[in-house]
Amino acid sequence: MPRAPAPLYACLLGLCTLVPRLPGLNECTRGSATSCEECLLIHPKCAWCSKENFGSLRSVTSRCDLKANLVRNGCEGEFESPASVTQVLRSLPLSSKGSSYAGSDVIQMTPQEIAVNLRPGDKTTFQLQVRQVEDYPVDLYYLMDLSLSMKDDLDNIRNLGTKLAEEMRKLTSNFRLGFGSFVDKSISPFSYTAPRYQTNPCIGYKLFPNCVPSFGFRHLLPLTDRVDSFNEEVRKQRVSRNRDAPEGGFDAVLQAAVCKEKIGWRKDALHLLVFTTDDVPHIALDGKLGGLVQPHDGQCHLNEANEYTASNQMDYPSLALLGEKLAENNINLIFAVTKNHYGLYKNFTALIPGTTVEILHGDSKNIIQLIINAYSSIRSKVELSVWDQPEDLNLFFTATCQDGVSYPDQRKCEGLKIGDTASFEVSVEARSCPGKHTEHTFTLRPVGFRDSLEVGVTYNCKCGCSAGQEPDSPRCSGNGTYVCGLCECNPSYLGSRCECQEGENPSGHQNLCREAEGKPLCSGRGQCSCSQCSCFESEFGKIYGPFCECDNFSCARNRGVLCSGHGECHCGECKCHAGYIGDNCNCSTDISTCRGKEGQICSDRGHCVCGQCQCTEPGAFGETCEKCPTCPDACSTKRDCVECLLLHSGSPADNQTCQNLCKDEVITRVDAIVKDDQEAVLCFYKTAKDCVMLFTYAELPSGKSNLTVLREPECGTAPNVTTILLAVVGSILLIGFVLLGIWKLLVTIHDRREFAKFQSFKPSVQKAHLHTHCGFYLQQIQQILQRHRGLTAPPPSKVESETHALGSCWTQSRLPRQTSRDLAVSLGEEPVAGAGRLQPAVPQAAGPEPCQAPPSAPRRDQGSVALLAFPATSRLSCPWAAPPFQEGWAAVWPEQKAPGSVGVRHIGGWSGFFRVDHFYMK
Repeated sequence: MPRAPAPLYACLLGLCTLVPRLPGLNECTRGSATSCEECLLIHPKCAWCSKENFGSLRSVTSRCDLKANLVRNGCEGEFESPASVTQVLRSLPLSSKGSSYAGSDVIQMTPQEIAVNLRPGDKTTFQLQVRQVEDYPVDLYYLMDLSLSMKDDLDNIRNLGTKLAEEMRKLTSNFRLGFGSFVDKSISPFSYTAPRYQTNPCIGYKLFPNCVPSFGFRHLLPLTDRVDSFNEEVRKQRVSRNRDAPEGGFDAVLQAAVCKEKIGWRKDALHLLVFTTDDVPHIALDGKLGGLVQPHDGQCHLNEANEYTASNQMDYPSLALLGEKLAENNINLIFAVTKNHYGLYKNFTALIPGTTVEILHGDSKNIIQLIINAYSSIRSKVELSVWDQPEDLNLFFTATCQDGVSYPDQRKCEGLKIGDTASFEVSVEARSCPGKHTEHTFTLRPVGFRDSLEVGVTYNCKCGCSAGQEPDSPRCSGNGTYVCGLCECNPSYLGSRCECQEGENPSGHQNLCREAEGKPLCSGRGQCSCSQCSCFESEFGKIYGPFCECDNFSCARNRGVLCSGHGECHCGECKCHAGYIGDNCNCSTDISTCRGKEGQICSDRGHCVCGQCQCTEPGAFGETCEKCPTCPDACSTKRDCVECLLLHSGSPADNQTCQNLCKDEVITRVDAIVKDDQEAVLCFYKTAKDCVMLFTYAELPSGKSNLTVLREPECGTAPNVTTILLAVVGSILLIGFVLLGIWKLLVTIHDRREFAKFQSFKPSVQKAHLHTHCGFYLQQIQQILQRHRGLTAPPPSKVESETHALGSCWTQSRLPRQTSRDLAVSLGEEPVAGAGRLQPAVPQAAGPEPCQAPPSAPRRDQGSVALLAFPATSRLSCPWAAPPFQEGWAAVWPEQKAPGSVGVRHIGGWSGFFRVDHFYMK
């Protein structure tokens, strides 16, 4: 069936083709606007020509176009293109002081009222400034948790008012203080409800047996400058006890915020609400545990006694309701909480604007410094909040803080000092046009401030020419209304001048519906009516054009996507977006995807076609032709030119071969290579004479290379082999002598320390202690050694006269450690001449068999050596008698100084075992 007449008029107005005046597509001409109002909605740059004789009947010129295009097409001064405007209605200057302005308003934000008239899509911008004035009045309401766990905190704040007032008066001359308390809802399961707990919920609690009944919230002291009243009220308070761990503090916060008259919040003052607790709060929906299903209404519910009456009727408030009421009453909430709950309340600050959180000590001793810190934090930042923003408006913010730097998309300044001014640029944009005569208002307000900016919004969606419309105008053959250069025909009338009526179709006018002689009427895709084509509807898209010759779906496709998704189909031809070309717009003109890591297009090994590299160098591949195992590197390609220069020792112009090899090079010959260009590449190669030739190259914008070449290659001298060999041998010998010297020095130091330690012993200690399994002989052996405790041998006669029958036994001896001293044990044979001898009084007793495992070696004392031996006749046949042994033991081995004797030399770290039959000292 034929299409409705309205699209036909659009076609006659020239909306069937593209006017390529901007990069890419012209939004104005392709929007199919059929009226001035529709044109204004397409794009803020679009204008409507209201000139009567604009174009012709068969013209494709659109009345909705860019201003420049309309002027070029003959529409001068008769077009509609309204713009968004801003008008400042009230702007009072910022104040510099707060409390000194008695009876006058303190201005911390300017301007105060603005009106904007918006055209959809067209932004308008205005500036506003915010200043934290000096000496601004402060109202502080102290809201305290009086559950049992806060008893020690209550004791520590009994004089809080006096101390806090002293500190706050350093910051402001106008300070007032109030006080309130809370516990929790007095219903189960939040509190104890049994009859025995009605008057004292602490009954049976041994640590604190007396407390007051639980309550939701009590407003105890309105804001006042009499700090003694605060102290007196605090001293009256007693703690209570609730049943579960969370507290009902958010009930109290909401009542303190909305009960403005009872609390006493002043209009021109900074409102601080300090919330102190040591546990988590109950929030919305927790009340269902106690059967409270009614949501909080956000109203004040304090009775004449200033007690919260709706505690047991309504649920706890939600975070959203809490944030709304705090912001509505310009209250800055300060969470003073213990460290273990800091994280939870820190998360609350992100959900409730204008809140801060500080860590409270377990006994509240830091509460004053906490409040001062929170006050400083609040006064050091400015953040804009938006109230009642219309849904069809977009707001954009740019903040300029004290550093003078602009921060787009930011509406907050931090790190401000009192007296600093923060500036904000606000842009407003309407996305659409609401109904006729629609007006909106929204508010910009700094968080925690009383000051605000009221912004009134009206919409510029009507064209000025619409006010002069002419019903049944002669310009429209009396069959329509003339408005903004067009005829809006009455029902059943058609034509640019409403000159035809539906149903009339004289045969003489049908040729006006043919694109050319012999062509079908309306290209076979429409119906000719009143010498005009009404195009049929199509499920594939739109059919349009004076003769229905165009559509928006018969264009080339790429992978099934019309115009590759990078263009629009117009009359069978793809009109590509900016950056794309080709019949189906599949070819990108962006060459950034073809640049390699070094910035070269396709690594100089190919061409960039449609945003992709086509490698032309044999063997090259990769997204940017960066991989080419068979390609010579850049240094190799320049080497032929450098070798030619080196061979002929001249410029390329002096030799035809060099001229051909170096045709793309700008050559500079130097005596030394200095790589001061970061983009230059350093190359080198070895010549036939084992010299090194250095050169650098850098690509120039002209396509040539800047080649810097040494005049002569660098040739080094061969190393002296003899010198190297002697140096190595000498180093080895020197290191060996040094190590031997160090070893000798350490041994000497050790020996001297041991000898000095021995000399420091008392004479009674300097004897050799001899321990034996033959306890009977122990005392006699000790006496002999005590008399001859010197380490030199006694006279033989002296020894013989003191000979005792010692017998044969296993003996362990501990002797002072002394280097290079010899001991010997005789087994009945003649000892070495000059040595003392102890004669055996009894035959040699049977001892352990040679090689029999000796007794376990005892632990030694510091500074002494354990000495054990066995008969020398066994020689070294016993493996346990040979070194090495445990550290600190003596070494024992058979010696041939005299028949049957065993020599013992004291060497630290060795040990041996022997059997004592005869003993003498050498």
